[in-house]
Amino acid sequence: MDGLILVRKPVPATSHDVVAALRKILNQKRIGHFGTLDPLASGLLLAAVGKATRLFPFYSKMDKIYEGRIRLGFSTDTFDTAGLPTSTACEIFPDRPAVEDALRDFGGEITQIPPPYSAKKVGGTPLYVYARRKTPVDGRPFQVRVHSFELLEYVAPHIDFAVKCGSGTYIRTLAHDLGQRLGCGAHLAGLVRTGIGEFSLKDGLTLEEIRGFQEMGATGRFLLPMESLLPSLAMIKVSEEGVQWIRNGRPVSAEQIADAEGNGSPVLRDDPTIIVRVFSPDGRLIALARPAARPGHFAPFLVLY
Repeated sequence: MDGLILVRKPVPATSHDVVAALRKILNQKRIGHFGTLDPLASGLLLAAVGKATRLFPFYSKMDKIYEGRIRLGFSTDTFDTAGLPTSTACEIFPDRPAVEDALRDFGGEITQIPPPYSAKKVGGTPLYVYARRKTPVDGRPFQVRVHSFELLEYVAPHIDFAVKCGSGTYIRTLAHDLGQRLGCGAHLAGLVRTGIGEFSLKDGLTLEEIRGFQEMGATGRFLLPMESLLPSLAMIKVSEEGVQWIRNGRPVSAEQIADAEGNGSPVLRDDPTIIVRVFSPDGRLIALARPAARPGHFAPFLVLY
């Protein structure tokens, strides 16, 4: 069983809880996820089964879309509702134009410091370990990209928002930093991940639905096959001889390529940046490859079968 599952993660399950449940439902050990959701967040979680776990470098970098609620008035040590207050309660709130201006300040490339209670590591140890030990440590600032941070509704002290951001962005930190920017303190009160790359929450399934389909033997109702993944990449289909060369990690030549399409077909052009999906004659995804040093040749860098 190899492929991708779109799961609707509930609150308060952890991402690891979802993976553990899927392992039990599918009787499969090799299952992972592409992008952690906090226990207090719900929404879309991409779970990879079997050889799909090897596609982590691609799916982990995809943009994320969220909707959520920020509570103005005080900050917390976890940057969300699970934590203890770290500021005096404020009852004077900004007006709507001030909130809209502040949201715009967080667009583009910005610097974040990870929440004290997070899995980011300092000296090989997750920050949450230091936080639980009450050991002071500073998380290293890092760059993230926020494509949009929009106000959906504002009824003080609550801000309902939508955000589209690059991989690695902490929405809890956005909420905390917004409170600092507005001068009244804030924390994340609720969050739903509604999209990852081309995938949408509306296409996700609950664990109960996945269990039901599995018991029916209807794997195709919840598992996206390997051949359907990474559709934005170009593809080549190789001959049986090409399959053997790919499996041995050897570049295939133009003579071993039976068909090519996508990204401005034909793909057999001088473009060193292109990545192609390699298919066998029977339509099975067997590898990912890049142009080799010799013109017209493609060298595999990820062999799946």
